[in-house]
Amino acid sequence: MAEKKSRARESAAADPVIPDKLYFRIGEVARLCSLPAYVLRFWESEFPQLKPVKGSNGQRMYRQSDVETLLRIKKLLYDQGFTIAGARQHLKDESKPARKQSGLPFPPRRTGDDLKKVRQGLQEILGILSAPRRKVK
Repeated sequence: MAEKKSRARESAAADPVIPDKLYFRIGEVARLCSLPAYVLRFWESEFPQLKPVKGSNGQRMYRQSDVETLLRIKKLLYDQGFTIAGARQHLKDESKPARKQSGLPFPPRRTGDDLKKVRQGLQEILGILSAPRRKVK
């Protein structure tokens, strides 16, 4: 008996296969996600990532990405124990691109020859500036 329950949990925990369709009605999505339709409608109000389009008859039409997001939300809430606010923040953080830390804008290391050239250039400038000025008539 316990074996049956664990198998049922494992099959329910496995991600369902999402059919290759452009749009899904709320009833189809509810079956795919194993959730009541009212939960899906509630999550729409709680998660800004969920924006199903409404058809001419006013029925919600979910895209494949919406279904994937719903399954992700379900996993966060039911399997990983997130609160709704925590899941919302987690999804928001996931959607942000990872900020890569950039190096400081220092010039590349100078070699001894480079430094000698810089020093010679500075000495030439100093010589020009310290030379006596001629008066222009």
